[in-house]
Amino acid sequence: MARLAAASLVGTAIEFFDFFVYGTAAALVLGPLFFPTFSPLAGTLAAFGTFAVGFLSRPLGSVLFGHVGDRHGRRPVLLASLLLTGCATVAVGCVPTYESIGVAAPLLLLVLRFLQGLGLGGEWGGAVLLTAEHAPPHRRALWSSFPQIGPAVGFLLANGVMLALTAGLSDADFRTWGWRVPFWAAGLLAAGGLLLRSSLAETPQFEELAAAGRRAGAPLAEVVRGHWRLVLLTAGALAVGYAIFYTVSTWALAYGTERLGVSSTVMLVCVMAAVAVKGAVTPFVALLADRWGRRPLCLAGCAAAALWMFPMVALLHTRQPVLMFLGFLGALLAFITMFAVVAAYLPELYEPRVRCTGAAVGYNLAGVLGGALTPIVATALSDGGSGPPWGVAAYLTVVALVSLGCFALLPETLPERLPEREEAVGGAPA
Repeated sequence: MARLAAASLVGTAIEFFDFFVYGTAAALVLGPLFFPTFSPLAGTLAAFGTFAVGFLSRPLGSVLFGHVGDRHGRRPVLLASLLLTGCATVAVGCVPTYESIGVAAPLLLLVLRFLQGLGLGGEWGGAVLLTAEHAPPHRRALWSSFPQIGPAVGFLLANGVMLALTAGLSDADFRTWGWRVPFWAAGLLAAGGLLLRSSLAETPQFEELAAAGRRAGAPLAEVVRGHWRLVLLTAGALAVGYAIFYTVSTWALAYGTERLGVSSTVMLVCVMAAVAVKGAVTPFVALLADRWGRRPLCLAGCAAAALWMFPMVALLHTRQPVLMFLGFLGALLAFITMFAVVAAYLPELYEPRVRCTGAAVGYNLAGVLGGALTPIVATALSDGGSGPPWGVAAYLTVVALVSLGCFALLPETLPERLPEREEAVGGAPA
Protein backbone atom coordinates (compact mmCIF):
# COMPACT_ATOMS: atom_id res chain seq x y z
CA MET A 1 0.00 0.00 0.00
CA ALA A 2 2.84 2.42 0.76
CA ARG A 3 4.30 1.93 -2.72
CA LEU A 4 0.90 2.33 -4.39
CA ALA A 5 0.11 5.42 -2.33
CA ALA A 6 3.48 6.93 -3.18
CA ALA A 7 2.96 6.31 -6.90
CA SER A 8 -0.49 7.92 -6.75
CA LEU A 9 0.81 10.91 -4.80
CA VAL A 10 3.74 11.50 -7.14
CA GLY A 11 1.56 11.20 -10.23
CA THR A 12 -1.11 13.60 -9.03
CA ALA A 13 1.59 16.00 -7.83
CA ILE A 14 3.12 16.07 -11.31
CA GLU A 15 -0.20 16.49 -13.10
CA PHE A 16 -1.36 19.23 -10.75
CA PHE A 17 2.02 20.93 -11.06
CA ASP A 18 1.27 21.15 -14.76
CA PHE A 19 -2.23 22.47 -14.11
CA PHE A 20 -1.35 24.95 -11.35
CA VAL A 21 1.67 26.48 -13.03
CA TYR A 22 -0.69 27.72 -15.73
CA GLY A 23 -2.97 29.30 -13.13
CA THR A 24 -0.05 31.13 -11.51
CA ALA A 25 1.21 32.31 -14.87
CA ALA A 26 -2.32 33.49 -15.75
CA ALA A 27 -2.43 35.56 -12.57
CA LEU A 28 1.05 37.06 -13.01
CA VAL A 29 2.06 37.35 -16.65
CA LEU A 30 -0.13 35.81 -19.37
CA GLY A 31 -2.54 38.76 -19.65
CA PRO A 32 -0.06 41.37 -20.95
CA LEU A 33 1.89 38.83 -23.04
CA PHE A 34 -1.02 37.19 -24.84
CA PHE A 35 -3.75 39.85 -24.59
CA PRO A 36 -1.77 43.12 -24.84
CA THR A 37 -4.54 45.07 -26.59
CA PHE A 38 -6.85 44.62 -23.59
CA SER A 39 -7.01 46.81 -20.49
CA PRO A 40 -5.24 45.34 -17.42
CA LEU A 41 -8.57 44.10 -15.98
CA ALA A 42 -9.77 42.71 -19.31
CA GLY A 43 -6.38 41.06 -19.89
CA THR A 44 -6.56 39.33 -16.51
CA LEU A 45 -10.12 38.19 -17.23
CA ALA A 46 -9.04 36.86 -20.64
CA ALA A 47 -6.09 34.99 -19.08
CA PHE A 48 -8.44 33.48 -16.49
CA GLY A 49 -10.73 32.58 -19.38
CA THR A 50 -8.03 30.39 -20.91
CA PHE A 51 -7.46 29.04 -17.38
CA ALA A 52 -11.17 28.08 -17.21
CA VAL A 53 -10.96 26.11 -20.47
CA GLY A 54 -8.90 23.49 -18.62
CA PHE A 55 -11.82 22.94 -16.26
CA LEU A 56 -14.34 22.75 -19.07
CA SER A 57 -12.37 19.94 -20.70
CA ARG A 58 -11.90 17.98 -17.47
CA PRO A 59 -15.37 16.34 -17.57
CA LEU A 60 -14.65 15.29 -21.16
CA GLY A 61 -11.38 13.77 -19.95
CA SER A 62 -13.21 11.95 -17.18
CA VAL A 63 -15.63 10.49 -19.74
CA LEU A 64 -12.83 9.46 -22.12
CA PHE A 65 -10.46 8.03 -19.52
CA GLY A 66 -13.32 6.76 -17.37
CA HIS A 67 -14.40 4.59 -20.30
CA VAL A 68 -10.85 3.25 -20.57
CA GLY A 69 -10.68 2.67 -16.81
CA ASP A 70 -14.00 0.81 -16.62
CA ARG A 71 -13.43 -1.20 -19.79
CA HIS A 72 -9.66 -1.84 -19.85
CA GLY A 73 -8.39 -1.17 -16.34
CA ARG A 74 -7.26 1.61 -14.02
CA ARG A 75 -3.54 1.28 -14.84
CA PRO A 76 -3.73 2.42 -18.51
CA VAL A 77 -5.52 5.58 -17.36
CA LEU A 78 -2.63 6.48 -15.07
CA LEU A 79 -0.09 6.27 -17.87
CA ALA A 80 -2.06 7.90 -20.70
CA SER A 81 -3.34 10.85 -18.65
CA LEU A 82 0.12 11.70 -17.33
CA LEU A 83 1.64 11.56 -20.81
CA LEU A 84 -1.04 13.81 -22.32
CA THR A 85 -0.86 16.46 -19.59
CA GLY A 86 2.95 16.52 -19.58
CA CYS A 87 3.22 16.99 -23.34
CA ALA A 88 0.60 19.76 -23.39
CA THR A 89 2.33 21.60 -20.55
CA VAL A 90 5.73 21.55 -22.23
CA ALA A 91 4.09 22.87 -25.38
CA VAL A 92 2.59 25.84 -23.46
CA GLY A 93 6.13 26.88 -22.58
CA CYS A 94 7.00 26.99 -26.28
CA VAL A 95 4.08 29.11 -27.53
CA PRO A 96 5.23 32.48 -28.97
CA THR A 97 3.58 35.60 -27.57
CA TYR A 98 1.00 37.84 -29.24
CA GLU A 99 3.79 40.18 -30.32
CA SER A 100 5.34 37.39 -32.41
CA ILE A 101 2.40 35.58 -34.02
CA GLY A 102 -0.64 37.70 -33.22
CA VAL A 103 -4.02 36.13 -32.48
CA ALA A 104 -2.63 32.62 -33.06
CA ALA A 105 -0.85 32.89 -29.69
CA PRO A 106 -3.94 32.97 -27.44
CA LEU A 107 -5.63 30.39 -29.69
CA LEU A 108 -2.73 27.99 -29.16
CA LEU A 109 -2.96 28.61 -25.42
CA LEU A 110 -6.64 27.66 -25.51
CA VAL A 111 -5.95 24.39 -27.36
CA LEU A 112 -3.11 23.36 -25.07
CA ARG A 113 -5.05 24.31 -21.94
CA PHE A 114 -7.91 22.16 -23.24
CA LEU A 115 -5.53 19.20 -23.58
CA GLN A 116 -4.16 19.80 -20.08
CA GLY A 117 -7.66 19.61 -18.66
CA LEU A 118 -8.44 16.52 -20.72
CA GLY A 119 -5.49 14.67 -19.17
CA LEU A 120 -6.19 15.87 -15.65
CA GLY A 121 -9.82 14.79 -15.99
CA GLY A 122 -8.64 11.20 -16.27
CA GLU A 123 -5.82 11.43 -13.74
CA TRP A 124 -7.89 11.83 -10.58
CA GLY A 125 -10.14 8.82 -11.16
CA GLY A 126 -7.28 6.49 -12.00
CA ALA A 127 -5.05 7.58 -9.12
CA VAL A 128 -7.81 7.43 -6.51
CA LEU A 129 -9.11 4.04 -7.61
CA LEU A 130 -5.58 2.63 -7.60
CA THR A 131 -5.41 3.20 -3.83
CA ALA A 132 -9.11 2.87 -2.93
CA GLU A 133 -9.50 -0.54 -4.59
CA HIS A 134 -6.31 -1.91 -3.03
CA ALA A 135 -6.83 -0.49 0.47
CA PRO A 136 -8.30 -2.43 3.43
CA PRO A 137 -11.83 -1.14 4.12
CA HIS A 138 -11.07 0.13 7.64
CA ARG A 139 -8.23 2.33 6.30
CA ARG A 140 -9.59 3.21 2.88
CA ALA A 141 -9.94 6.94 3.60
CA LEU A 142 -6.38 7.12 4.91
CA TRP A 143 -4.74 5.42 1.92
CA SER A 144 -7.01 7.20 -0.56
CA SER A 145 -6.02 10.57 0.90
CA PHE A 146 -2.48 10.32 -0.49
CA PRO A 147 -3.53 11.24 -4.05
CA GLN A 148 -5.25 14.24 -2.42
CA ILE A 149 -1.89 15.39 -1.04
CA GLY A 150 -0.59 15.47 -4.62
CA PRO A 151 -2.35 18.75 -5.53
CA ALA A 152 -0.72 20.49 -2.56
CA VAL A 153 2.71 19.19 -3.56
CA GLY A 154 2.12 20.18 -7.19
CA PHE A 155 0.99 23.64 -6.14
CA LEU A 156 4.05 24.13 -3.93
CA LEU A 157 6.38 22.97 -6.71
CA ALA A 158 4.72 25.20 -9.30
CA ASN A 159 4.65 28.29 -7.14
CA GLY A 160 8.05 27.59 -5.59
CA VAL A 161 9.61 27.64 -9.05
CA MET A 162 7.64 30.78 -9.93
CA LEU A 163 8.71 32.42 -6.66
CA ALA A 164 12.37 31.64 -7.28
CA LEU A 165 12.13 33.00 -10.81
CA THR A 166 10.34 36.22 -9.88
CA ALA A 167 12.80 36.81 -7.02
CA GLY A 168 15.95 35.95 -9.01
CA LEU A 169 15.17 37.52 -12.38
CA SER A 170 14.44 41.04 -13.45
CA ASP A 171 10.88 41.77 -14.47
CA ALA A 172 11.97 41.99 -18.11
CA ASP A 173 13.74 38.61 -18.05
CA PHE A 174 10.82 36.94 -16.27
CA ARG A 175 8.37 38.21 -18.88
CA THR A 176 10.71 37.32 -21.76
CA TRP A 177 11.66 33.73 -20.87
CA GLY A 178 11.55 33.08 -17.12
CA TRP A 179 7.84 32.24 -16.94
CA ARG A 180 8.41 29.44 -19.49
CA VAL A 181 10.88 27.47 -17.33
CA PRO A 182 8.28 25.69 -15.13
CA PHE A 183 6.41 24.53 -18.25
CA TRP A 184 9.59 23.06 -19.71
CA ALA A 185 10.41 21.36 -16.39
CA ALA A 186 7.09 19.52 -16.62
CA GLY A 187 8.61 17.26 -19.28
CA LEU A 188 11.23 15.90 -16.88
CA LEU A 189 8.65 15.42 -14.13
CA ALA A 190 6.30 13.56 -16.47
CA ALA A 191 9.08 11.22 -17.59
CA GLY A 192 9.89 10.36 -13.96
CA GLY A 193 6.22 9.78 -13.17
CA LEU A 194 5.77 7.45 -16.14
CA LEU A 195 8.78 5.43 -15.04
CA LEU A 196 7.36 5.07 -11.53
CA ARG A 197 3.88 4.12 -12.68
CA SER A 198 4.93 1.62 -15.33
CA SER A 199 5.49 -1.11 -12.73
CA LEU A 200 2.14 -0.80 -10.94
CA ALA A 201 -0.31 -3.70 -10.86
CA GLU A 202 -3.98 -3.57 -11.81
CA THR A 203 -6.50 -3.29 -8.96
CA PRO A 204 -8.04 -6.51 -7.57
CA GLN A 205 -11.62 -5.28 -8.01
CA PHE A 206 -11.16 -4.61 -11.72
CA GLU A 207 -9.46 -7.98 -12.21
CA GLU A 208 -12.46 -9.67 -10.55
CA LEU A 209 -14.86 -7.79 -12.82
CA ALA A 210 -12.86 -8.74 -15.91
CA ALA A 211 -12.62 -12.41 -14.87
CA ALA A 212 -16.37 -12.59 -14.24
CA GLY A 213 -17.20 -10.83 -17.52
CA ARG A 214 -19.04 -8.03 -15.67
CA ARG A 215 -17.30 -5.00 -17.16
CA ALA A 216 -19.62 -2.22 -18.29
CA GLY A 217 -20.21 -2.14 -22.04
CA ALA A 218 -20.98 1.57 -22.11
CA PRO A 219 -19.97 3.06 -18.76
CA LEU A 220 -21.17 6.61 -19.47
CA ALA A 221 -24.59 5.40 -20.62
CA GLU A 222 -24.95 3.34 -17.43
CA VAL A 223 -23.94 6.31 -15.28
CA VAL A 224 -26.40 8.65 -17.03
CA ARG A 225 -29.20 6.11 -16.90
CA GLY A 226 -28.78 4.80 -13.36
CA HIS A 227 -26.71 7.36 -11.43
CA TRP A 228 -27.50 10.79 -12.90
CA ARG A 229 -28.87 12.18 -9.63
CA LEU A 230 -25.81 10.96 -7.73
CA VAL A 231 -23.49 12.62 -10.28
CA LEU A 232 -25.30 15.96 -9.95
CA LEU A 233 -25.30 15.80 -6.15
CA THR A 234 -21.59 15.00 -5.95
CA ALA A 235 -20.78 17.78 -8.43
CA GLY A 236 -22.79 20.29 -6.42
CA ALA A 237 -21.32 19.05 -3.14
CA LEU A 238 -17.70 19.39 -4.25
CA ALA A 239 -18.12 22.73 -6.05
CA VAL A 240 -17.32 24.70 -2.88
CA GLY A 241 -13.95 22.99 -2.51
CA TYR A 242 -12.86 24.08 -5.98
CA ALA A 243 -14.24 27.57 -5.40
CA ILE A 244 -12.26 27.97 -2.18
CA PHE A 245 -9.01 26.60 -3.54
CA TYR A 246 -8.95 28.66 -6.70
CA THR A 247 -10.07 31.78 -4.88
CA VAL A 248 -7.03 31.44 -2.64
CA SER A 249 -4.52 30.17 -5.18
CA THR A 250 -5.49 32.17 -8.27
CA TRP A 251 -7.88 35.09 -7.71
CA ALA A 252 -6.31 36.26 -4.43
CA LEU A 253 -2.87 36.20 -6.06
CA ALA A 254 -4.02 38.48 -8.87
CA TYR A 255 -6.11 40.71 -6.58
CA GLY A 256 -3.32 41.12 -4.04
CA THR A 257 -0.69 42.07 -6.59
CA GLU A 258 -2.81 44.22 -8.93
CA ARG A 259 -5.33 45.89 -6.61
CA LEU A 260 -3.72 45.89 -3.17
CA GLY A 261 -0.16 46.55 -4.33
CA VAL A 262 1.32 43.62 -2.41
CA SER A 263 4.42 42.16 -4.06
CA SER A 264 3.97 38.87 -5.90
CA THR A 265 6.66 37.33 -3.69
CA VAL A 266 4.73 38.10 -0.49
CA MET A 267 1.47 36.82 -1.96
CA LEU A 268 3.06 33.60 -3.17
CA VAL A 269 4.68 32.96 0.22
CA CYS A 270 1.38 33.50 2.08
CA VAL A 271 -0.55 31.18 -0.23
CA MET A 272 2.20 28.54 -0.31
CA ALA A 273 2.49 28.44 3.49
CA ALA A 274 -1.27 27.87 3.81
CA VAL A 275 -1.22 25.15 1.13
CA ALA A 276 1.72 23.41 2.87
CA VAL A 277 -0.23 23.20 6.14
CA LYS A 278 -3.27 21.97 4.25
CA GLY A 279 -1.26 19.17 2.64
CA ALA A 280 0.31 18.15 5.96
CA VAL A 281 -3.02 17.70 7.77
CA THR A 282 -4.69 15.73 4.95
CA PRO A 283 -3.94 12.19 6.23
CA PHE A 284 -4.96 13.11 9.78
CA VAL A 285 -8.36 14.30 8.55
CA ALA A 286 -8.69 11.07 6.57
CA LEU A 287 -8.09 9.05 9.76
CA LEU A 288 -11.05 10.83 11.31
CA ALA A 289 -13.14 9.81 8.29
CA ASP A 290 -12.21 6.15 8.85
CA ARG A 291 -13.35 6.51 12.45
CA TRP A 292 -16.45 8.73 12.25
CA GLY A 293 -17.58 8.50 8.64
CA ARG A 294 -17.25 10.46 5.40
CA ARG A 295 -20.43 12.52 5.43
CA PRO A 296 -20.05 14.21 8.87
CA LEU A 297 -16.64 15.63 7.93
CA CYS A 298 -17.91 16.88 4.58
CA LEU A 299 -20.83 18.63 6.28
CA ALA A 300 -18.49 20.17 8.86
CA GLY A 301 -16.13 21.43 6.14
CA CYS A 302 -18.99 23.07 4.21
CA ALA A 303 -20.34 24.76 7.32
CA ALA A 304 -16.87 26.07 8.23
CA ALA A 305 -16.41 27.41 4.70
CA ALA A 306 -19.72 29.28 4.84
CA LEU A 307 -18.71 30.91 8.13
CA TRP A 308 -15.15 31.82 7.09
CA MET A 309 -15.51 33.54 3.70
CA PHE A 310 -16.20 37.05 5.04
CA PRO A 311 -13.35 36.89 7.60
CA MET A 312 -11.00 35.62 4.85
CA VAL A 313 -11.77 38.58 2.57
CA ALA A 314 -11.36 41.02 5.47
CA LEU A 315 -7.98 39.52 6.40
CA LEU A 316 -6.83 39.64 2.77
CA HIS A 317 -7.65 43.32 2.58
CA THR A 318 -5.38 44.15 5.53
CA ARG A 319 -2.33 43.64 3.28
CA GLN A 320 -0.54 42.20 6.34
CA PRO A 321 1.28 38.95 5.45
CA VAL A 322 0.51 37.11 8.71
CA LEU A 323 -3.17 38.05 8.62
CA MET A 324 -3.49 37.15 4.95
CA PHE A 325 -1.87 33.78 5.69
CA LEU A 326 -4.38 33.13 8.51
CA GLY A 327 -7.26 34.01 6.20
CA PHE A 328 -6.03 31.61 3.54
CA LEU A 329 -5.27 28.90 6.09
CA GLY A 330 -8.78 28.96 7.59
CA ALA A 331 -10.30 28.60 4.13
CA LEU A 332 -8.00 25.74 3.12
CA LEU A 333 -8.57 23.84 6.36
CA ALA A 334 -12.32 23.97 5.66
CA PHE A 335 -11.55 22.79 2.12
CA ILE A 336 -9.42 19.82 3.18
CA THR A 337 -11.95 18.68 5.77
CA MET A 338 -14.04 17.78 2.73
CA PHE A 339 -11.43 16.89 0.13
CA ALA A 340 -9.32 14.59 2.31
CA VAL A 341 -12.43 12.42 2.47
CA VAL A 342 -13.85 12.45 -1.05
CA ALA A 343 -11.17 10.17 -2.52
CA ALA A 344 -12.72 7.35 -0.50
CA TYR A 345 -16.27 8.72 -0.46
CA LEU A 346 -16.90 9.06 -4.19
CA PRO A 347 -15.67 5.59 -5.23
CA GLU A 348 -17.77 4.05 -2.44
CA LEU A 349 -20.89 5.75 -3.79
CA TYR A 350 -20.60 3.99 -7.18
CA GLU A 351 -20.68 0.32 -8.04
CA PRO A 352 -17.32 -1.04 -9.31
CA ARG A 353 -18.34 -1.57 -12.94
CA VAL A 354 -18.92 2.18 -13.54
CA ARG A 355 -16.84 3.58 -10.69
CA CYS A 356 -14.05 5.11 -12.76
CA THR A 357 -16.50 7.02 -14.95
CA GLY A 358 -19.06 7.98 -12.29
CA ALA A 359 -16.65 9.21 -9.63
CA ALA A 360 -14.46 11.10 -12.10
CA VAL A 361 -17.37 12.79 -13.91
CA GLY A 362 -18.90 13.99 -10.64
CA TYR A 363 -15.54 15.23 -9.37
CA ASN A 364 -14.66 17.09 -12.56
CA LEU A 365 -18.11 18.61 -13.10
CA ALA A 366 -17.57 20.18 -9.69
CA GLY A 367 -14.40 21.69 -11.13
CA VAL A 368 -16.45 23.43 -13.83
CA LEU A 369 -18.97 24.75 -11.31
CA GLY A 370 -16.46 25.83 -8.68
CA GLY A 371 -13.02 26.13 -10.26
CA ALA A 372 -13.61 27.43 -13.78
CA LEU A 373 -16.03 30.20 -12.88
CA THR A 374 -14.70 31.41 -9.54
CA PRO A 375 -11.60 33.40 -10.65
CA ILE A 376 -13.65 35.09 -13.38
CA VAL A 377 -16.65 35.86 -11.14
CA ALA A 378 -14.43 36.99 -8.27
CA THR A 379 -12.39 39.28 -10.54
CA ALA A 380 -15.57 40.88 -11.87
CA LEU A 381 -17.09 41.25 -8.39
CA SER A 382 -13.94 42.86 -7.00
CA ASP A 383 -13.66 45.48 -9.75
CA GLY A 384 -14.07 49.03 -8.44
CA GLY A 385 -14.35 50.37 -4.92
CA SER A 386 -11.69 50.84 -2.31
CA GLY A 387 -13.08 48.61 0.43
CA PRO A 388 -12.94 44.84 0.84
CA PRO A 389 -14.62 42.93 -2.00
CA TRP A 390 -17.59 41.68 0.01
CA GLY A 391 -19.29 40.49 -3.16
CA VAL A 392 -16.62 37.78 -3.47
CA ALA A 393 -17.27 36.66 0.12
CA ALA A 394 -21.03 36.59 -0.47
CA TYR A 395 -20.61 34.56 -3.66
CA LEU A 396 -18.41 31.97 -1.90
CA THR A 397 -20.80 31.75 1.04
CA VAL A 398 -23.70 30.97 -1.29
CA VAL A 399 -21.64 28.27 -3.03
CA ALA A 400 -20.78 26.75 0.37
CA LEU A 401 -24.46 26.65 1.40
CA VAL A 402 -25.47 24.98 -1.88
CA SER A 403 -22.74 22.36 -1.39
CA LEU A 404 -23.87 21.83 2.20
CA GLY A 405 -27.35 21.00 0.94
CA CYS A 406 -25.98 18.54 -1.61
CA PHE A 407 -23.84 16.74 0.99
CA ALA A 408 -26.90 16.51 3.26
CA LEU A 409 -28.70 14.52 0.54
CA LEU A 410 -25.86 12.00 0.08
CA PRO A 411 -25.69 8.78 2.13
CA GLU A 412 -22.93 7.61 4.46
CA THR A 413 -20.54 4.99 3.02
CA LEU A 414 -18.34 4.05 5.99
CA PRO A 415 -17.75 0.29 5.46
CA GLU A 416 -18.62 -0.63 9.06
CA ARG A 417 -22.07 0.92 8.55
CA LEU A 418 -22.88 -0.69 5.23
CA PRO A 419 -25.37 -3.27 6.68
CA GLU A 420 -27.37 -0.40 8.16
CA ARG A 421 -27.57 1.64 4.98
CA GLU A 422 -30.48 1.82 2.63
CA GLU A 423 -29.82 1.82 -1.08
CA ALA A 424 -27.73 4.82 -2.05
CA VAL A 425 -28.89 7.81 -4.05
CA GLY A 426 -29.57 7.29 -7.75
CA GLY A 427 -29.72 3.50 -7.72
CA ALA A 428 -26.15 2.80 -6.61
CA PRO A 429 -26.04 -0.34 -4.47
CA ALA A 430 -25.33 0.04 -0.78
